[in-house]
Amino acid sequence: MYIMKFTLVLSAVITALLMAVAPSSAREPLNTKDPVEKAIKARQSYYQVVSFNAGPLFGMAKGKVAYDAKKAQEFANNLLALTSMKNSAMWPKGSDNVAKKGKTRALPAIWDTYPKVVEASKAFGAAVKQLASVAGNGADALKPAVGALGKSCGGCHKPFRAKEF
Repeated sequence: MYIMKFTLVLSAVITALLMAVAPSSAREPLNTKDPVEKAIKARQSYYQVVSFNAGPLFGMAKGKVAYDAKKAQEFANNLLALTSMKNSAMWPKGSDNVAKKGKTRALPAIWDTYPKVVEASKAFGAAVKQLASVAGNGADALKPAVGALGKSCGGCHKPFRAKEF
């Protein structure tokens, strides 16, 4: 049952990502659009879906949104599905905020210190896995897991993302 649910959630997430990118792609022939800018848009869409699912969990943990075990578990499972995606193609060299000014907040340090990015990515994946294991078990179980998730997000945002475009 869990595998069927996981597959369904993963399919829905991938479909949502493709739909988020499709409108701009549909207006322009694929061979005329800058592939680096396509990668930037794809990763921004990916992180919008991450934020869409993490936001309510942060709200529940802070008491700003009523805790709902079913929804908390659903959002956490969606995040888990997202972390299973291989997204290295969304991060080509030259897709930073210096090379593509005004298009992204990704700092060149991502590519200069790549092993640190991998560590941060693994920490995010571990935090999501922990969150998914407790999200439906009550607000008291959710709070520390969401705190760990937030800390793992900062592991990339602080050193590798500019404050402004």
